[in-house]
Formats: sequence, C-alpha cells, structure tokens
Amino acid sequence: MSEKDKFKYKVEIQQMMFVSGETGEPSPETTGVIEEMVRGQVIEMLLQCTQLAARRGSRSISTDDLIFLIRHDKAKVSRLRTYLSWKDVRKAAKEQDPQGGAGGAEPGDLMEEAAAGIGTATGPTATIIKQKKTKVGLPWEVGSFFSETVPEREDDEDEDEIEANAATLQRLKNADERTRGMTRDEYVHWSECRQASFTFRKGKRFREWAGFGIVTEAKPNDDIVDILGFLTFEIVQTLTEEALKVKEQEDAMQKEQIMRNSKKRKREEFLFHAQEGRTPIEAKHVVEAFRRLQAPKPKSRAMKNFSGGVMKSRLSLV
Repeated sequence: MSEKDKFKYKVEIQQMMFVSGETGEPSPETTGVIEEMVRGQVIEMLLQCTQLAARRGSRSISTDDLIFLIRHDKAKVSRLRTYLSWKDVRKAAKEQDPQGGAGGAEPGDLMEEAAAGIGTATGPTATIIKQKKTKVGLPWEVGSFFSETVPEREDDEDEDEIEANAATLQRLKNADERTRGMTRDEYVHWSECRQASFTFRKGKRFREWAGFGIVTEAKPNDDIVDILGFLTFEIVQTLTEEALKVKEQEDAMQKEQIMRNSKKRKREEFLFHAQEGRTPIEAKHVVEAFRRLQAPKPKSRAMKNFSGGVMKSRLSLV
C-alpha cells in the first residue's frame, strides 16, 4: 500500500495543526504519525462503545455510549453538548427557513459557536434558537433519575459549563493573539483551515478509514459520525498543543547547552524572531506528547493502592 493510499487526511491534519498553533509546515512523517494515533483513538472508542452497547443488550451503539467514554473530561463534554445543541438548532432552522442557509454551516463555524456559546441570529432563526436550543441530557446525570425535571433558566450555568467556558476563553484568547497581526490574506487562510474536518462531506471515506463494519457490526448513524468528527479535531488539537510544549522544552535545553558550551553572551531576541527561525514539530515530539498523555493519572494509581509495578492498562483516550 502506497503512502498516498495509507494516509488519507494529510491536508486536514496540517490545517488543524496550523489552527492549533503550529506555524511551520509539518512533514508527511509527522502528519502520518498523528493520523495513525487518531485512527487508533477512533477504533478504541468504537470498541469500548460496542462493549457498552452489549451490556445494554443492544447491537448498535448510541451517542450516549460515546459521550460516556469522555465523561471525566467535563470541559470537553460541555463543549460537545453545546455543539450538539447548535447542530439541532441549525437543522431546525433549515427545516423552517430553507432559504436562510442556517443549516448549511461549515463545521468550523458550528464548533466556534459551540465553543463560545454565542448566537447572534435575528428574525425567524432567533425564534427557533430560543425555542429549540435546549441542554442535551445524559442518562447518568442525577436529573435523569426522576420523572419530573426542573425547568432550566437562561442564566443558569453549572460547574461543568463554567469550567468549559474558562478553557474555551483561553483558546479564543490564544487564537485572537495569533490572528491579531495577520494580513487579510493570512486571516482568510486561517479561516479556511479552521473548517478542516475528518467527517464533513467525507462520511464514506471516514467510515472506511475508521473500520466501520469491521470494528463494530452495526453501522453508526450520522450523529455518531458527527461526534467522532468533533472528537478527532479535539485529539489533533490536544496532540499539537502538547507536542509544541515538548518542542519548546527541547529547544530551551539545546539553547542552554549551546550557551554553556560557548560561554557567549546571550543574544537578545526581538519580537517574531523566534517564529521566523522556528522549525516545525517533528514526529518524535508527537510521540513524546502522546506518551505523556498516556501516562497513568494519580487517581488510577490510588485505586490500585499505590502498589507500583507494571500496571496493565488499555489505550487511554486523549
């Protein structure tokens, strides 16, 4: 199998890495390593979802099975729930106002609104949003144990939403700092890269790539594919951000070693000086980032009574 046939998302991964903070052009080896990691994560999610569905006595996986896997990451769950809420709003707006174009939004715009939790629609679309945008309920929440539900208030925010908003505001702040000095053409390119997706208008390719029908017997519906598209973007973003930290630490150590050997005066670095001579992250940085993300959490060690030794654990979801 040629490299072209093996790696199907080189361009999309490069665009996602650019949006996540990678200013250089990563090599095909780097994007190939990331694609293999993302594919492994998707297969692992499908396997675990199939096991959860079997416990329920069902052969088909549901969206709740997929969300259940990331339930400990409250910020990610909150962003995903908001994403699904806006997805329903877009769908309802398109049904009631086909010429308004509200349902044909790009995934980047939908994720941006999901992250920011904002909407500035007016007219009929605003009415639809007000009526239809409801919080996505999850079966393991305390509120689902009762037949009667407490009416939600518009200004009501739980701890998960507050935590998610804090992480989202930091990402938006980083994006604002990056785009502040861009020219018009550069910002247009950045906006196009923000639309990158594994699944949007690539459903058939994604199903073949993820092994649908092989990993899981049942064919997941479109909602499952949309959620996986959201999570794959999050995985690439998390890997890129962690790899950038690894490379920054490596560059700092090399610079310190050079200064120690040469014993010369440290040159002053001006604004943008580091970015002009900066090299893109390499495959080794991504592998180290993945290793750090796979490290067992202190909570898992405590559950084993700090026994030490080799702990048998399955692949952790990023």
